[in-house]
Amino acid sequence: MKLIIDTDPGVDDALAILYAALHPGIQLVGLTTVFGNVTVEQATRNALCLVERAGLDVPVAEGAGKPLELPPFEPAAIVHGPEGFGDIPAPVVSGKALEETAAEFLVRMARETPGEIVLCPIGPITNVAEAIRLDPDFATNIKSIVFMGGALDARGNVSGVAEANTWHDPHALDIVLASGADITMVGLDVTMQVLLTAEDFRELARIDPEHGAFLQEMSHFYLAFYHSKGEAGCGFHDPMAVMACLMPDLLDCEVTPLSVVLEGEEIGRTVRATGPAAGRAPVRVALGCDPAEVKRRYFDLFASVQAAG
Repeated sequence: MKLIIDTDPGVDDALAILYAALHPGIQLVGLTTVFGNVTVEQATRNALCLVERAGLDVPVAEGAGKPLELPPFEPAAIVHGPEGFGDIPAPVVSGKALEETAAEFLVRMARETPGEIVLCPIGPITNVAEAIRLDPDFATNIKSIVFMGGALDARGNVSGVAEANTWHDPHALDIVLASGADITMVGLDVTMQVLLTAEDFRELARIDPEHGAFLQEMSHFYLAFYHSKGEAGCGFHDPMAVMACLMPDLLDCEVTPLSVVLEGEEIGRTVRATGPAAGRAPVRVALGCDPAEVKRRYFDLFASVQAAG
């Protein structure tokens, strides 16, 4: 599977990107970066760090630094740390981003390989909306979009009803949902069913002393935030979206047209579409999973990579 991840790394982004980089069934053909957990400049640096760490020659294209219509946001340093990787200092990288923007890169890749690329946005979906605006054929050139975001029936995590990625740029998500693309939403309804604990991160470090230990080091700050909110562990947000690209059988989905609230107290809320929006192409919305099986498949990959040497 050819995969592009649109990302704002981010601790859980690192969990997702390293999984994709190591999986033999995934050909990671690019990363695009966006504001969100960190600034877009930090996101680009962190994305370059992750592909270098994984030993991959993967292009990175820098994208949007702010939402389409809303004012700019400050990064979520309280969640992911000042540089995005918890307490780990800013990484030094040797690579550079492409000259073309994220939207230009997405459009070009989709045109060159129509119907082949799965796109997995795991930050605010601004770059994807800009690609759709840039090329009316983008939604049909891309094979599918599996995005991490939204909360259909679950409680939000930045407001009572809104998830962070959708809250950061609801106008972008509305463009994507109206595009007619093949879309799966992997949101808080399912990602908070799987929690990674400190014990899980210790196990990850044990089975993979290289990548697992790196992820464990950045987890301490992230887990402390979740513990402050009364959670036993951190949600499995971004890695679940990447896994769903390759293994859709992991998730139980409802199929429904979706819309997103664009103003007022419920801004960023994802809802089953009514009115004119009900005529949109339906979206698969992940609502259930087997948490033990999701964890098993994630950990098994790191174990198998180490076993293969």
